[in-house]
Amino acid sequence: MKIRLSTLAFAACALCAPLASQAQTEIQWWHSMTAVNNEWVNDLARQFNDSQKDYKVVPSYKGSYDESMTAAIAAFRAGNAPNILQVFEVGTATMMASKGAIVPVAKVMKDAGEKFDPSDYISAVAGYYTAPNGQMLSFPLNSSTTIFYINKDAFKAAGLPTDKAPATWPEVVAAAAKLKAAGHKCPFTTAWQGWTQLESFSAWHNVEFATKSNGLAGLDARMKINSPLHVRHIDNLANMAKQGLFVYKGRGNVPEASFVSGECAMINTSSGFYGNVAKNAKFAYGLAPLPHYPDVAGAPQNTVIGGASLWVMSGKKPAEYQGVAKFFSFISTPEVQSASHKRTGYLPVTTAAYQLTEKSGFYKENPGTDVAVTQMIRKVTDKSRGIRLGNYVQVRAIEDEELEQVWSGKKTAKEALDAIVTRGNEQLERFQKANKG
Repeated sequence: MKIRLSTLAFAACALCAPLASQAQTEIQWWHSMTAVNNEWVNDLARQFNDSQKDYKVVPSYKGSYDESMTAAIAAFRAGNAPNILQVFEVGTATMMASKGAIVPVAKVMKDAGEKFDPSDYISAVAGYYTAPNGQMLSFPLNSSTTIFYINKDAFKAAGLPTDKAPATWPEVVAAAAKLKAAGHKCPFTTAWQGWTQLESFSAWHNVEFATKSNGLAGLDARMKINSPLHVRHIDNLANMAKQGLFVYKGRGNVPEASFVSGECAMINTSSGFYGNVAKNAKFAYGLAPLPHYPDVAGAPQNTVIGGASLWVMSGKKPAEYQGVAKFFSFISTPEVQSASHKRTGYLPVTTAAYQLTEKSGFYKENPGTDVAVTQMIRKVTDKSRGIRLGNYVQVRAIEDEELEQVWSGKKTAKEALDAIVTRGNEQLERFQKANKG
């Protein structure tokens, strides 16, 4: 059978289309978002991919924050790191010290000709991810802070007011006692115990967590969380645990499930938990500022940043950096930022996004959703700018270990906090020695 040349030409051209589509530059993005926040991350990538044809962002879940960071370090050494790595705030000092592994976001944006002005970002957010020389190193994606959630239905059943949450720790204890008397098995719990009950607690009460402005002013910072106020607070929680008013539900964000299910009536955790609560809670709930001790001068102050930022890995092609910059420009627009904030509870990281959200009436329609923002934009002091310590993943693990000894009655608050300081300082000294010069 004879085949005409025109037929061959047509067949050849038919193969051109898929080849042309492959010309898209792929941007690999490793992250640690789960459940509703995983859906959000996937939607961000899809929206960007649909908005243009040159680049394709491919998000990949790589496990918990700890796991994804470890995987990325191994991948970098093997020469196949992702373009973008999501790193929680605890890993910021480690990433900053990883010379040669990352490209500062300010440089990526400038080289690509994309508009990038750190002053557009909420100062508490931008400042945390900025090097001493003033260069912004990573892109704030899901910045959060710690807030207080209450189950209004449980409060109503216990005869407690539902229009406002307990504002002080004595009020939390009193509310927990009423909830227990009404038959509630878990009046109060806390997620991310080191972040909520030590780090944010310190900033909220304007006391030092560590020297050297909590590590922001130098690698020679040392921990200070065995002060009388810290001991008093952990002792207070220990007494609540003995009475069944505080029930420890595990590390990290594990305790959050006990609030969504209705098992626990009050919880301290991330503002980024809001999306889960809004979608899955089958009861009326409230969002409120963290409790404080009313007799502490200067309290409440402001809370510290949590969540994560996006780091750009080195050793990639120019076209890939161009795509990363385009993606960052897309997700930092006020419209995308505002929509993300409304959906997840993470902070709108730019002032324009906050103003757009406020103008839309979202905060009035959803009381409490502005708590995270107002907590972060209060007057900031050297004790409350944030906490940036080396080897902090290891320090957080130490905090968990020692606090668990308190909740189980095996150590006093003073013994556990002294141990955290001693063991934590060993980690800080090790990091300082490894990063001299």
